[in-house]
Amino acid sequence: MSVQNLTSSNSFRRFKAILVLTILSIFSLNLTASSESGGDFNAGEMIMHHISDAHEIHIIGDFAIYLPVILKTETGWEVFSSSHFYHNPQHLELESGETAHYYAYKNYILFHEHIYLKEEGLALDENGDATNQAVALDMSITKTVAGMFLTILIMILVFTSVAKGYKKRGIGAPKGIQSFMEPLILFVRDEVARPSIGKHADRFVPFLLTIFFFIWISNLLGLIPFLGGLNITGTLSVTMVLAAVVFVITSFSGNKHYWGHILWPPNVPLPIKFILVPIEFAGIFIKPLVLMVRLTANITAGHIIILAFVCLIFIFGEQSAGAGYGVGIGSTLFMIFMNFIELLVAFLQAYVFTLLAALYFGAATEEAHH
Repeated sequence: MSVQNLTSSNSFRRFKAILVLTILSIFSLNLTASSESGGDFNAGEMIMHHISDAHEIHIIGDFAIYLPVILKTETGWEVFSSSHFYHNPQHLELESGETAHYYAYKNYILFHEHIYLKEEGLALDENGDATNQAVALDMSITKTVAGMFLTILIMILVFTSVAKGYKKRGIGAPKGIQSFMEPLILFVRDEVARPSIGKHADRFVPFLLTIFFFIWISNLLGLIPFLGGLNITGTLSVTMVLAAVVFVITSFSGNKHYWGHILWPPNVPLPIKFILVPIEFAGIFIKPLVLMVRLTANITAGHIIILAFVCLIFIFGEQSAGAGYGVGIGSTLFMIFMNFIELLVAFLQAYVFTLLAALYFGAATEEAHH
């Protein structure tokens, strides 16, 4: 293939698009890190700020999208923008000589992205945790929640378009986004659901498709530059709900053979049953726990690695400009490599979660062998 043909090919255009997005992502991280390094640069603080949930979506520099704070108090509901918090920074000098930073507005305090009642100010225990009373109910739209809403909106728009395409063209050749989505949908149905579950697969396909595309799109949003560093599936509360739904479906779908095998396995000597049954029963809860932890850890680890190499630039840059530029070249090259790996991981983690869920459903609905 000639160079001219390679340049005009679809695969090369996709490669260029991914490379541009990767460079923009690195540029975004560098600008954000530089804007946060007004004093001594703290790598751990910068990394935790990016992967943690927040009441704002930090875009670049001092520009951010401030999300609504929704609180239920003894006097009723109160709604206001989180900008009131972030535009009123406070600090508390500790006996150790360190400084605790927080935000205050009206009768509330925002400390480590948790909202407490102000009382007489911020009070901390010996571990640095706030001892202030928490608000009765916090229904605020955080960065993770906003990211989930965006993911759901994308899914609705995409699948509505695909459904309209099928309604219009019937069994004809797919076009546009329909031609991109159809292989993925068939992949989940034919390569994940049916081999793992068997004859009962079709009843689980809608859920498996939903969870696959939700995780995949959420992971991709976390790689888009200037979008606030969304870490949706790297948030434990999100993966906990996903795993809990898998646990509920598995438990309610379990047949007599499934529960009999767990609670009183056949053809096993009685003394061994007293050892095996607790292990099998614990496995009911361990399986979704593994789903939750594995997805959270893998997605968060990828973000931490990329951010750690951004931090190296500023750590060495504080020593000398030459060291900063030298390390910056190597860090940038490795970050480009890691971003390409993260694109693969985004798909792979969605696939593995969906596959394991399908295997659990298959075990729950499997008929007894005679």
